[in-house]
Amino acid sequence: MTLAAMKNRILVSGSIAYDRIMVFPGLFRDHFLPEKMHALSVSFSIEKLTEGFGGTGGNIAYNLSLLGQQAVLCSAAGNDFERYREWLVGRGVEVGSIVISEKPTAGAYVMTDMEDNQITAFHFGAGEKPCADTIEMKDLDLAIVAPGNIADMLCVPARCREAGVPFFCDSGQQITGLSADQLQEHMEGAAVLFGNDYEMDMVMKKTGWGMKEVLRHVGVVIVTKGAQGCVVITKDGEERVEAVKANAVDPTGAGDSYRAGFAAAYLAKRPLRECAMLGSAVAAYAVESHGTQNHSFTTEELRARYEGAYGESLNL
Repeated sequence: MTLAAMKNRILVSGSIAYDRIMVFPGLFRDHFLPEKMHALSVSFSIEKLTEGFGGTGGNIAYNLSLLGQQAVLCSAAGNDFERYREWLVGRGVEVGSIVISEKPTAGAYVMTDMEDNQITAFHFGAGEKPCADTIEMKDLDLAIVAPGNIADMLCVPARCREAGVPFFCDSGQQITGLSADQLQEHMEGAAVLFGNDYEMDMVMKKTGWGMKEVLRHVGVVIVTKGAQGCVVITKDGEERVEAVKANAVDPTGAGDSYRAGFAAAYLAKRPLRECAMLGSAVAAYAVESHGTQNHSFTTEELRARYEGAYGESLNL
């Protein structure tokens, strides 16, 4: 059975943005003076600049389309959205729930150093407009709530809880924008909560919850650790899953591609370990190209890479 034969309708709530991704040919840590952090003034000369389609919602939807899933993208875009819309429609993404604003589409400005550390500035632009209160919840198999408009990050989980639709949560870049109460509300009832090591520590610090308390409110916690893989945490314990080796050139969007792969395996009712393995395999493709939607793979290529990395069949 091919991945395309396992098509599910997945609501994706998150940002739509035009990305400007920059590469700094050095290390950020070499240019910050701890004793001068109160008066920071530093600039970086970049080596490479690429522009492309991005945003958490757009990236996840793109990767779901590669996996043969039906992504229903819910977000707000601007008066400069047409070429991005054509790109998404050409890949089978449903765009009818995207609200168009008179403001420009959001912009992300991402600088990465040689250790894959990143400094990001994000301008919401049209993304300030909420859109989740009007989306149709029927015939959905899953929702993925990614960083974006805060009102939508609260509305989509609430509507999922009401409609009985399982959902994943990724607070990510909006952990700093959500209050402690909002963060708890956003997570409540999630089937899976995603975050990297740093983000998960921020979540626990802000909510005041330890991991045991977090697991009283969500089903599963996935802590990603880049090239070191991830940790799958449930009430029954923890399991580490190794990452698929990749010739990484740009880590931007790796988390979004991981979530798409995880979702495809999750909806195929595979064990959590295998969900994490497929997430890692999809993320490996993403980090091997500059930009977040410039990679691609066939079902056969993905299957071969997964099986080569883990020595197990991809059972989808």
